[in-house]
Amino acid sequence: MPFVLLRLCFLGFRSPEYLLRWRERFGWLPPLEISGPVFWLHAVSVGEVEAARPLINRLLTLLPGYQIIITTVTPTGGQTVQQRFADKVIHLYLPYDLPCSIRRFLKHLRPSICVIMETELWPNLYHYCHRQHIPIVLANARMSLKSLNGYRKFGTTIKRTLACVSRLMAQSKLDADRFMSLGCEPARISITGNLKFDMNVPANLHEQSQFVRNKNFPHRPVWIAASTHEHEEAQVLDAFEQILREYDDCLLILAPRHPQRFKSVENLCGRRGFEVVRKSDNKACSGSTRILLLDTLGDLQLYYACADIAFVGGSLVAAGGHNMLEPASLGVPIISGRNIANFHEIAELLQGVDAMYLVDDAAALAEKVMALLADAGRRRQMGENAKRLVVENRGSTDQVVSIIRSMLD
Repeated sequence: MPFVLLRLCFLGFRSPEYLLRWRERFGWLPPLEISGPVFWLHAVSVGEVEAARPLINRLLTLLPGYQIIITTVTPTGGQTVQQRFADKVIHLYLPYDLPCSIRRFLKHLRPSICVIMETELWPNLYHYCHRQHIPIVLANARMSLKSLNGYRKFGTTIKRTLACVSRLMAQSKLDADRFMSLGCEPARISITGNLKFDMNVPANLHEQSQFVRNKNFPHRPVWIAASTHEHEEAQVLDAFEQILREYDDCLLILAPRHPQRFKSVENLCGRRGFEVVRKSDNKACSGSTRILLLDTLGDLQLYYACADIAFVGGSLVAAGGHNMLEPASLGVPIISGRNIANFHEIAELLQGVDAMYLVDDAAALAEKVMALLADAGRRRQMGENAKRLVVENRGSTDQVVSIIRSMLD
């Protein structure tokens, strides 16, 4: 234990931000200027923060007397909160699920309500919120088959944890059924749809994307591989080598999922012989540039809009996939691998309206990209199908806000 503490102190000395995060994870919060009652929302990382954006924006308008506090687990989630909401909210890191940490956190914060995005079942957190009469709401709740099987191993504990939930708003009937099978009372469950369908698309995004494209890579076919994982970039580059044999002026926008991997991905591209420009360098792509490495946070939506085709990563490796609705909302045709357990229902919807292809490997990925590059009409039709699906499924935010407001009244 002394060695561990010394190590933590050493890391903290090297990085004040690390030390602050470590202290918050044990429930020691920095001095806070809180005005009014506290509305607490937890979003574990970037994906959950982005999903919560329409909900948070609505609550900022409807609950002007509340101080909204958003907790995350990952630093990138925290950076996204600060980037999207600046000083409109307070960001903190969620404490470890230890009794002393949770009690310290709740004593300091005294929230009026706790809204948790998607699937975060922490026994001590739920127990002490319930004990202190803090309503717990699961919003946009989902339960993958993998998570369901994992939680079943802790049946009694999870059932007691779910007994502390005041309301659970599931994305689909399948999600609701899975939560009920773990012991959540049916009377506490509502099916409110997926908040991710309500994502905000800025009115001027199309104009912004056209400006970026005309300035940096005009008259070139462009595809994006977004939210890619380790060992997945190699497959994307294999596909790109095949694509370049047919489309030698093609540009790949490559957006790795985790910022700490930007440099290693750049090195991988260099070893494969690709000329790379990093977005953070603010340099235009020359005619010989083959890859634009998107190494900044908060720009993915804009660069989806710049692309003719979107491959959504985490799907050629066993990562469960990532959100396909962001390119869908922009009318961009989508390609994904088949490892999409986390977004199975969304993928089925997109396939059902002929807006997405599923591929098994690099060769199939290259084949689909080339087929779409060769057929502008097909790209346009798939993109329109995707965009229409998003529009038709909007409205979850209204239902979630209505339930939350009724609990605060």
